[in-house]
Amino acid sequence: MKKDFWLERWERAETGFHQNEINPYLQRHWQELHHAQGGEVFVPLCGKSLDMIWLREQGCSPLGVEISPIAVQSFYKENGYSPELVAGNKFERYEAGGIKILCGDFFDLGKKELANVRAVYDRASLVALPPEMRERYAQHLASILSAGTQILLITFDYPQAEMSGPPFAVSIEEVESLYRDRAEIRLLAHHDVLAQTPRFKERGLSRLHENIFLLTLR
Repeated sequence: MKKDFWLERWERAETGFHQNEINPYLQRHWQELHHAQGGEVFVPLCGKSLDMIWLREQGCSPLGVEISPIAVQSFYKENGYSPELVAGNKFERYEAGGIKILCGDFFDLGKKELANVRAVYDRASLVALPPEMRERYAQHLASILSAGTQILLITFDYPQAEMSGPPFAVSIEEVESLYRDRAEIRLLAHHDVLAQTPRFKERGLSRLHENIFLLTLR
């Protein structure tokens, strides 16, 4: 899956993955992260997520990365901000209201950009990537974060043959395979949500689970 896929999705306003409400699992489980309070929280592939507003309201400093300038500009405009824009070599940095977003490619991030990050919120990043990219993603994420960084990870799990992603199916076993050598893994919750998500049921799914993990990088 190439960058153009997501750029075109935003250009065509095909953004069914965007949530118009704060994610309930974020609200329910954020307190499980012991190192997040008051620190910088990284939100990979953030889009225009309202969850960044909620994180800021908890006293955190959200730092997003997003490939689409349409998504970044929409986030600030729709929330009433006029961001400061600083152009860089690989990223354009937007900042307003205590929220920073780096507009560019996640895989161009280095330790320098995430030096102050103490926690990560991954609701729509890992599940946005096809299988062949997920190992690269997990490896890169772990390589640019400090040991002890905690990740709140939310995934979907369903029979992949019944629906083409994104969002892609990521099983509990795959999360363990991706991160067992990089982090301590704790499954916080496992929910059967097919009955509450008719749009996925209409697409032919026979099963849909959401899993919430707390990862602590080694």
